[in-house]
Amino acid sequence: MHDRTENPGAASIEPTNGADDSDMLQYDPNRLLDFLIERMQLKNDAALARTLSIMPPMISKVRSRRAAVSPALLVVMHEASGITIEELREQMGDRRPTFTPIPESLLLR
Repeated sequence: MHDRTENPGAASIEPTNGADDSDMLQYDPNRLLDFLIERMQLKNDAALARTLSIMPPMISKVRSRRAAVSPALLVVMHEASGITIEELREQMGDRRPTFTPIPESLLLR
């Protein structure tokens, strides 16, 4: 389990003095998880998993990048926290377009 008190050197949610926003451009799902723990005033990853009604190993897999933050997981995070999906994506550094166009070959015309 990840306990924020044990890792004082964890990635900061906000840029430090003089730092620009380029730190937020890096994809980092740990920043998203730490942001949720802080915003929801939770103690650790286990508490986050309980709040999101997901199995704790899922949080561990996301932290170690063995699992991606799926759209379904983003929806669960949004529903549990009230934070917009746009802000959640921003916190983890996801800068992909919000809309993935459907290839012309798949459209019925």
